[in-house]
Amino acid sequence: MAYHRYHKLDTRIARIFNTYGPRMRKDDGRAIPNFINQALRNRPVTIYGTGRQTRSFCYISDLASGIYRLLMSGEHVPMNIGNPDEMTLLKLTKTVLKLTGSRSRIVYKSLPVDDPKVRCPDIRMAKKVLTWWPRVGIEEGLKRTIQFLNK
Repeated sequence: MAYHRYHKLDTRIARIFNTYGPRMRKDDGRAIPNFINQALRNRPVTIYGTGRQTRSFCYISDLASGIYRLLMSGEHVPMNIGNPDEMTLLKLTKTVLKLTGSRSRIVYKSLPVDDPKVRCPDIRMAKKVLTWWPRVGIEEGLKRTIQFLNK
C-alpha cells in the first residue's frame, strides 16, 4: 500500500490462505502433505493439540483463478483469496484416512505455543468485487492431491 500511495504504482495485494494441491512437496511440513504421506505409508498420523483447531484449505486452481481476477481488476486494497469452508484438523485427518484407505492411527502431540485456534478468510470482498469464490471442494481437491503424492 505504501508503494501504491507514495510512488503511485499500480499494485495488487493478495492475502493467501492455506493453499494445497498437486506439486506440493511431500516434506514441506504443512498439514495436508503430512497427513497424506503418513496415511499412504500407514504410519501414525500426527495431530498437534486436540485437533479441534480449525483451518480452511483452498485448492491451487481456485487460488490461481482468484489471483488472476485480482490482477485484472483495478483494486488496490488487500484482498483475501482463500476458501471460507472451515474444518477441524481432526476432520481433515479422518477425511484423508478415508480417501487413502489407510489403516493409520491418529497420534496427538503438544500444540505449538503460537499455533492459531482458527484460520478462516472472509472472502466477501472477493465475491463482490472479483466475482470470485472457490469451486473445488475439499474431498475432490484431496483426491487430486493424494493421487499426485502417491506417485
